[in-house]
This record gives sequence, C-alpha cells and structure tokens, in this order.
Amino acid sequence: MTMESNTEERAVVINSIPIQYLLERKNVKNLNLRIRRDGSVYVSASPDVSVEKTDQFVTEKAEFILSAVKGFQDMKRFQPQPKQYLSGESFTVLGHDLRLRVIQGEKNEIYSDGVFLHLQVKDTENFAIKERTVKKYLNQQCRETFEEITDQIYPLFKKYGVECPTLRIRNMETRWGTCLAQKGIITLNKCLLEAPRSCIEYVVMHEMCHFIHANHSKQFYDFLTMMMPDWKERKEVLDKYARYWL
Repeated sequence: MTMESNTEERAVVINSIPIQYLLERKNVKNLNLRIRRDGSVYVSASPDVSVEKTDQFVTEKAEFILSAVKGFQDMKRFQPQPKQYLSGESFTVLGHDLRLRVIQGEKNEIYSDGVFLHLQVKDTENFAIKERTVKKYLNQQCRETFEEITDQIYPLFKKYGVECPTLRIRNMETRWGTCLAQKGIITLNKCLLEAPRSCIEYVVMHEMCHFIHANHSKQFYDFLTMMMPDWKERKEVLDKYARYWL
C-alpha cells in the first residue's frame, strides 16, 4: 500500500512474526533504520535500491527490531501514570522523591521541606486548583534551577567570546536540550528538573559547547571533555531517566 509517492508500507515475516515497516525513498547513500517510540519501523533508502534488498535488510535486523519494539512497549507500560494530586503521590525534584501531603487551609500554597511536598488548598477535592498550584511551583523550580546553573556555567565560556545565552524552558519529547547558536538561545526540557543537579549541569554544558562547535564532531567532544571531564558519567546517570521521559 502506497501512502505517498515516495513512501510504501511493506512487511516481512520472521519465525511467523510479521514486521511491518514504512519504506521512504530519499537521497541517501545507505539503508537507514529507525524504530519510533510508538513501535513503528521506518526505513529510508535510495530510489535505486530494490524492495527485495530493503526486505532483506529488515530481515537481517529482525532481532534488533523486535528487541527495540519490546523495549518501547515496556517503557510505555512502566511510565508514570497521570498525577491525581492526592496525598502519598511522589514527585521527583533534582533526583529526590518528595511525597505529596494535601491539607486544607485558608489559601492555596505549596512548599517543600526536602521530604514532603506540602500542598495547602482551600478545597482539597478541587483537582484543577491542586494541579495548577503544583505545576506553578514546579515551573518556578525549573526556572530558578536552570537559570542558576546556566549563570554558574556561562563564565567558563565568556573568554571564548560567547554572549550570555537566552534561556527557554519547555516540554520536549525527544531531547534534553537544544542550542540555537546563531540566535544565542538554549532551550531545556522541563523534565530535567527530575534529574540530579549534576545531570542538568551536563546538559547545560553540552548545549553551551555548541556555541563553540555547532555539530557533534570530534572537536566538539574533545572540547566538552576539556570543560567537563566527567561528562560521560553524568550522561550515564541521565540516560537512566530517559526510559521514563524520552
């Protein structure tokens, strides 16, 4: 079945297990494989590559594909469920789990003592107010923490002629951060607030290094290593959080 002029849905069967994939024709040198988060399989190939060859390619990669699809299914199963904002729920901030305590009070406010997240609201049954109060608090923590870390790291780059970047914060599905070097903008994923501070420092450092080296070349990683010798260890910790977020 053809979806567009340059795409085609195909399937191979391995040990009675069908593997469906989307084949896209584009100007690429090699056959490329990607497993999307929803478990769908994507292959890109040059127009002169036969479908027999792309089928063979998918067949050869079957073990990897099935393993990756299962991994994404497991991640989806174990992902945290939507918050109900009830006492006992856990919120992770800077690598620490904080237990929510909902109490009735004269005004809507929230604070943390490092163990509990104390949420005081006039109406403990009002989901919208509880959600809005908690999200406002977490957004404030994002802004304060990310700005503090960026301000801490920036002076290391000032001597290279880098201007102090503009910081943006938003939800991102596939990245911890991005850098628009020409515009002097760094964007960080809100989910980073759940990671340990050392991991956030790594992401900020990584993005700041792109003001010096725009791509992920050897020069980039050499520079990153010079600026943060233990970045690989920090990234390993951060990668453990990725299974729940990205």
